[in-house]
Amino acid sequence: MTPYAASLADVPYTRIRELGELAMSMDGVLRLYFGESNLPTPKFIVDAAVRALREGHTFYSENAGLPALRRQIAGQYTRLHQVDLDPASEIVITASGLQALHLAIRSVVDPGDEVIILSPAWPNSTSIVALSHGAPVDVPLRLEGERYRIDFDELISALSPRARLIVLTSPSNPLGWVATEEEQRHLLEICRQRGIWLLADEVYERIYYPGAGMGAPAPSVLRLCDRDDPVHVVQSFSKSYCMTGWRVGWLVSRSDLGPKLAQLNESFVSHAATFSQVAAQTALADGEGELRRMVAALKEKRDFCVTALRQMPGLTVPEPDGAFYLFPRVSGVDDSFAFCLRLLVEQKVGLAPGSAFGAGGEGSIRICYAAERSVLEPALERLDHFLTTG
Repeated sequence: MTPYAASLADVPYTRIRELGELAMSMDGVLRLYFGESNLPTPKFIVDAAVRALREGHTFYSENAGLPALRRQIAGQYTRLHQVDLDPASEIVITASGLQALHLAIRSVVDPGDEVIILSPAWPNSTSIVALSHGAPVDVPLRLEGERYRIDFDELISALSPRARLIVLTSPSNPLGWVATEEEQRHLLEICRQRGIWLLADEVYERIYYPGAGMGAPAPSVLRLCDRDDPVHVVQSFSKSYCMTGWRVGWLVSRSDLGPKLAQLNESFVSHAATFSQVAAQTALADGEGELRRMVAALKEKRDFCVTALRQMPGLTVPEPDGAFYLFPRVSGVDDSFAFCLRLLVEQKVGLAPGSAFGAGGEGSIRICYAAERSVLEPALERLDHFLTTG
């Protein structure tokens, strides 16, 4: 039999999906394992897509995306972060945040290069590095009290001469942790000094609770950057505007690399779907009210879940500043997949095992609290019973 590419063996079936497939074969499961809000896309965005289709937005767009959408994104960075970007050379529209990760990693990683993943982290970055014939290197965040922090001593010790890229996810999936400005600044300085790239996944930027009012953004590393810094920022419409199925994201990068990224886009997907890009323009223009209401509702759910979980035996529950995940550490658990499998089979509660998010995640579980209270409340009651009865 003719062999397939060896790199495919380095891309494992994610343990989230492994549990999810089992859960979807069962009846009555309370599903909190996938990272998705239960809210549908707002109607005004759907209506904009329908209009776009009827008006003939069914043809190719520029590889970098519609100029009007790139200008709107640049305007949002000015408004939210006081950062001025050139929409023609520093912003590329992508067919999802995941595809933006592909572009960012593929554009700077050659075979044999090492990529530092600050973990726990969404596993797709690790898989993309492996597909690029690079070597992912996990550097776990450290839990001190009830807050995670970057262990810069361990990070620096992990930087070999082959290191090419550091991946930071903030706000974090799965932690909900948000890097401080000082941590961002330190990372940026390391990348400048070492001549390596920083990739900041800021997909959950607008789901941030300590800000000045609901919907205020989490701090972006772009606020600290010079125009020639080796920085990629990945973004998406999926989480902030409930558009997971629409597959529209974007990538901010250095102006000399932006046009090359657009060319690379052509080799992947040509461009994001044109009518989806038009709908994304409407999301940016008219979506602030819906976004703020969603973030306020998520904060209420976060507070409810944190209070409930902290009353359960054996859990350490860091309070997240952003995203819509909780990542409790479970005392005595050294196989989080086995823990979640038992919970699923015995209590029909589907959670994601911490081990799915890299070495820094083992011993924890991820709970997506973007579900309705009618799902969250019985799920937490069953988890409490499971922990109490052993």
